[in-house]
Amino acid sequence: MLIVFFRAIILYVLIVLSMRLMGKRQIGELQPSELVITVLMSNIATLPIEDITIPMAMGVVPIFTLVCLDVILSHFSLKFRGLRKIICGSPKIVVSDGKIDQKQLKDLRFSADDLMESLRSMGIFDICEVQLAVVETTGKISVYQKQQFRPVTNGSMKIIDDDEGDPPQLVVDNGKIIDSTLRFIGKDRDWLMEKLDEKKVPLRQVYICTADDSGKITVIGKEQKK
Repeated sequence: MLIVFFRAIILYVLIVLSMRLMGKRQIGELQPSELVITVLMSNIATLPIEDITIPMAMGVVPIFTLVCLDVILSHFSLKFRGLRKIICGSPKIVVSDGKIDQKQLKDLRFSADDLMESLRSMGIFDICEVQLAVVETTGKISVYQKQQFRPVTNGSMKIIDDDEGDPPQLVVDNGKIIDSTLRFIGKDRDWLMEKLDEKKVPLRQVYICTADDSGKITVIGKEQKK
């Protein structure tokens, strides 16, 4: 039983490190080659755990090989567009000026329901509002609305916003100061402690604290135990 326990830990750490090397994509954002490697690694990792007669090397070596293959392919696909197109495919336009390209949908094996469901998820219920819809290589649909249906922005209204600073950043998490975030906004621990003293909130009682580069902070205290 201990053998299975330690094997599971080793393979878990190996898989996590492998996924970090491959990037930080969500499952739904994986390219076809990345998805295949992810599925293969999960299947390979189960074999040494289920059968302790199988040497650990039979799990570690194939996983390491797949990760190296993915990194090498990623490197060359960045340099050679043709290779990237072969491995990942290319985006396909499925709607142009409110008209559906039925042939492209058929080639992609997308149904009209799939298309409308994706549009509804973006708040678009009328296909006539779409200027351009593109199926990306990950299967996700990107939509560019016609001008009259796009949300109003400050730019379209010619409104000049003087607030060009960075948004508030998390500087305290459950009573622990995040020094990297403080440095990012150009502050230090002494400044933060002064601000907390002004609000009369001890650091150990802070659940969340956010701050921006203008010096404004927001503090949420921990809930008192009943």
